[in-house]
Amino acid sequence: MATPAWANGSKPGVPARLDPEIMLIDVYKALAANRLRDAQAKADALVAAYPTFRLGHLVRGDLLLLHTRPIKTFGAAPNAPADKLNNLRDEAIVRLKSLRERPDPEMIPRAILQMRDDQKNVLLVDAKRSRLYVYQRVNGQFKLTSDYYISQGRLGVNKFKEGDQKTPLGVYYITARLPGARLPEFYGPGALPINYPNEWDKANGRSGSGIWLHGTPSDSYSRPPLSSDGCVVLTNPDLKELSASVEIGNTPVIISEDLKFVSKAKWDADRQAANKMLESWRADLETTDPELLRRHYSRNFKAMRGQNLNNWLDKVQQSNLGARKIGVSLRDVTLFRYPDQKDQKELIVAAFTQEATIGKGRHVTRKRQYWAKEGAQWKIVSEVNL
Repeated sequence: MATPAWANGSKPGVPARLDPEIMLIDVYKALAANRLRDAQAKADALVAAYPTFRLGHLVRGDLLLLHTRPIKTFGAAPNAPADKLNNLRDEAIVRLKSLRERPDPEMIPRAILQMRDDQKNVLLVDAKRSRLYVYQRVNGQFKLTSDYYISQGRLGVNKFKEGDQKTPLGVYYITARLPGARLPEFYGPGALPINYPNEWDKANGRSGSGIWLHGTPSDSYSRPPLSSDGCVVLTNPDLKELSASVEIGNTPVIISEDLKFVSKAKWDADRQAANKMLESWRADLETTDPELLRRHYSRNFKAMRGQNLNNWLDKVQQSNLGARKIGVSLRDVTLFRYPDQKDQKELIVAAFTQEATIGKGRHVTRKRQYWAKEGAQWKIVSEVNL
């Protein structure tokens, strides 16, 4: 992790004087330096700027108590409900920790392997840190441009079924932009639905719907870290800013339990290996030899409509119209490493446009493949034509 952003008084793209997290850390810095009056003034400014920021009010209340007696715990206000205090303590911990442990600008999120030229941003949710990071591709490199505190499912992550109050883990896309005027006030200024359950979720029996990135009611600036029914919840100002930067159907959303980072050298090697894996499949597809193609597929292959591996390969052969050799090219390739999950193997999801030339005919298909590492080999465990 790099030097904390708050050490320099700023976060990417956000003026320090307007950002509540920076204002909050300034309160604690003043208190740590035993400048109680200064800390009190900063806390007063925080709640004046963000009157619905309950955590700010709690910190201000603690400071007011400090004028009269020592306090030994965060949220020392008398007679405050224990559950609400615990929620605010949890929010304070993850907010301050995320500011101390910011991603190293020299490192790249491990989940990103390759994006299309027309994909500007990728959103990465780190459930462990209750944080959403926005990375932008700049001259072939990935740069952290902004980040936001988020709330997630009451029971954590790894959603499996409708109503389990968990946030899904996986690679998704923003599918729509819903204005607040069309939604109940609970969702704030709007919502960004994602395509949960995706093909891999469905192939593995995962269900549910209505997983959105959305805001909060007007009487609450933010929500506790674990407080939604599975959605990713941002503050209203953050949602508005984020919504302006996403492209419907084109912006990836990768939700991880614990976001990992790698060096530029490691990222280059992983990206090249993933492209080599895909190129080997493409070359064998051109031969129309079913046995050469079969070696790229897992025995545990699952197709969306219930086909087994033999059914799927028969379908591929039929589409080749009996040709002995075809021309196949791939373009607009995206490669993402799927978030680690305890119940599955290491996974890479590849999406691409396949152009096949068969005699004088030309066939264009958009595909998505899920590759799992089985031993030392990568094998396709699911494939779908989009």
